[in-house]
Amino acid sequence: MRNIFLVFCLVFSGIIYSQEYAKQITKTLCSKEFLGRGYVNQGDSLAARFLENEFKKLNIEPYPGKSYFQSFKNPVVSFPGAMTLMINQDTLVPGLDYMVDPNCGTVKGYWRYTKLSTAELFDDQLKYRFASSREKEKQGIFSAVVDIRCLKDDSLKKATLDYIPMLAQALDVLVLTDEKFTFSVGREPLSYGLIYLKGNKFNPSAEIYTDIKSKYLVNQISSNVIGYIPSYLKKKREKENAQTILITAHYDHLGAMGEKTFFPGANDNASGVAMLFELAKHFKVNPLKYNVMIVAFAGEEAGLLGSEYFVRYPWFDLKNIKFLVNLDIMGSGEEGITVVNGTKHTDEFQRLIKLNEEKKGLSFIKQRGEAANSDHYWFSKMNVPAFFIYTMGPNKNYHDVFDTYENLSFAKFNDIKELLINFLRSF
Repeated sequence: MRNIFLVFCLVFSGIIYSQEYAKQITKTLCSKEFLGRGYVNQGDSLAARFLENEFKKLNIEPYPGKSYFQSFKNPVVSFPGAMTLMINQDTLVPGLDYMVDPNCGTVKGYWRYTKLSTAELFDDQLKYRFASSREKEKQGIFSAVVDIRCLKDDSLKKATLDYIPMLAQALDVLVLTDEKFTFSVGREPLSYGLIYLKGNKFNPSAEIYTDIKSKYLVNQISSNVIGYIPSYLKKKREKENAQTILITAHYDHLGAMGEKTFFPGANDNASGVAMLFELAKHFKVNPLKYNVMIVAFAGEEAGLLGSEYFVRYPWFDLKNIKFLVNLDIMGSGEEGITVVNGTKHTDEFQRLIKLNEEKKGLSFIKQRGEAANSDHYWFSKMNVPAFFIYTMGPNKNYHDVFDTYENLSFAKFNDIKELLINFLRSF
């Protein structure tokens, strides 16, 4: 009886430790030290060093003959300094009251603006009105305010939003909107400022002042962080000839708007990195008959750049990949998980379903088709069998300042971990 009790305690404490380790990884990556794991104050590089040290703590070696880093050029727009928008002397809060466009240019001073209707916006003569700084000076117009709140037709709204960045190549633009703010990573810097403002913060006689610093980091270098767990096969030749399982997740996020407002990226994708390292920790102690490569990708938010670079310049023959599992948004799961490429790799998907039914861990596993929405994509393009798995749940914070560690539930984290371990062992 005592032995059974000890076993129960060990198993129970293992589960608690497992989630605590994952939570600590997530919380650390969401901290202000890394400023959203973007490009202000080298947030992504600091995060990469943290992950390298975590591999070392787990005694996970780099790939033979390589370092932990696979580096590549990643030119991006960043916002490293001033981030001020004042309406009638009221200093607004970035991320809550307004959001700069990811490609926003530097803009400083009081605005001398005109308010444009959407009809004027699409006037063929508009681009000529603002064609040169001399013409703008003659007209006394240096900037424009565009109100899109009245646009009810989705296609017209999309066309307007697609057009506005072109206008911001000629003058500063403020867009009034009631839409949810989301951010991304810019790679095509605008010549002028482009800012989205909550409509209720503006009035027809508003005085506008901005001090926003934008910097194009043309020589930015980012790094995939890669660990390697060899097969349990004893003979060196067998190890070298064994196929490889890839487990991947991106660690980068959106960074910061200035030095005070940053995007923590808890669900997207600190939680995925936490799952990545939980699996790395497990397979280090319990290796597979296949080699296991653990890859934390950089540059996903900038356009899947890290995974594209890996595929273009692979460290081994991609045909030797047995299967790839890419992880993102692992912080909830109350409503189950979605499996991208589930309709493409039906045998593997059914295996996942069967394993889940045996344990009854997840309420639902959604089968989805192909999609270019994460780092699995470039591998799929090269005919590497791959799943992209993400959780579904009540947490809808995405690409905003509310995607924080405190808003994660980790409700199904351990169930997903167990399912993934069993799935990868099934090969």
